Amino acid sequence: MSEKRFQDIFNTYNWETVQQRIYSCTALEVEQTLRKSRKTLDDFLILLSPIAASYLEEMAQQAQSLTQQRFGKTIQLFAPLYLSNECQNICTYCGFSMDNKIKRKTLNNTELLLEAMALKAMGVEHVLLVSGEANKVVDSVYFENALTLLKPHFSQISIEVQPLETEAYRSLRAAGCHAVLVYQETYHQEVYKQYHPKGKKSNFEYRLDTPDRIGYSGIHKIGLGVLLGLEDWRIDSFFNAAHIDYLQRKYWQTKYSVSFPRLRPAQGTVEPNFIMEDRDLLQLICAYRIWNPDLEISISTRERELFRNHIVQIAATSMSAASKTNPGGYVVDPESLEQFEISDERSMESIKNMIKKVGYDPIMKDWDKLYSGI
Repeated sequence: MSEKRFQDIFNTYNWETVQQRIYSCTALEVEQTLRKSRKTLDDFLILLSPIAASYLEEMAQQAQSLTQQRFGKTIQLFAPLYLSNECQNICTYCGFSMDNKIKRKTLNNTELLLEAMALKAMGVEHVLLVSGEANKVVDSVYFENALTLLKPHFSQISIEVQPLETEAYRSLRAAGCHAVLVYQETYHQEVYKQYHPKGKKSNFEYRLDTPDRIGYSGIHKIGLGVLLGLEDWRIDSFFNAAHIDYLQRKYWQTKYSVSFPRLRPAQGTVEPNFIMEDRDLLQLICAYRIWNPDLEISISTRERELFRNHIVQIAATSMSAASKTNPGGYVVDPESLEQFEISDERSMESIKNMIKKVGYDPIMKDWDKLYSGI
């Protein structure tokens, strides 16, 4: 990729300069931003500022109105299916980290189908395939095989695995991959190496270029996010939004989603470097919606029941449910190591009932396909 990439835009920013700008925003700037009909990336920055927290009620009202205008009162439900906890990286915050002395497991074809059937029994139609980053054990060939096996059983399959090359993404798209999720974890390049001291993931620039490779491949949707708790969430989220802004301009036919993983307990992991309260997370989600009404917003079972119950009515568009974060966690090997502890342990049926109770529709199939007749 010799043409312009996000790395070029990223290099024009400075972490400390962005930090200073966010923390120096004024109440007048927030009020002016909330009155504007079209928001810019700088407006998003203003909505992240500490002073904007004083306007959270107005932000939530705007976010709710924009979400209902664009997506209606619908929440798409999905479940993760963990393929493997093998990993060749050392990441200080992850239970799958290579230096953790744990039992490793990778699902074979039979186990994969058993896990899939357990999800089908719950009514799951959208599955997210997740794996540790082990290129020699779970590579693009393994993922392509998994997609081929599962495609007849699900209406939509997404993946969250190690960064791949463009041709690999093209092959996965042909095999039935609908979306690819990839998180930079933190955009603070100077400390990135401290969190990722060993393995391919320690290459900051290669990971930063991954969404470009996904975009070139023609994948239907790209999902981004940062691991909230590693560094200052306001600054990391600005860079994540800048990344989305760049991708939307360049790969304008692709859809985009953002997720909000907060650092959760897991074996051998570090404590959060920055604590993010529920009120902070609500501000961040509302800022994303007000800035970008078309952006899909996904909420995982990392979050508490009470928070998930309320965010349904404000800005969420998709939500995981009944999640198991270990390979074989549904039926094959429930005792295998989790990547992280979940917080909302309710069943799929309970989540559906909660969504209905607040006047929204739980959607098991992809609304894009339903509306377009694909």
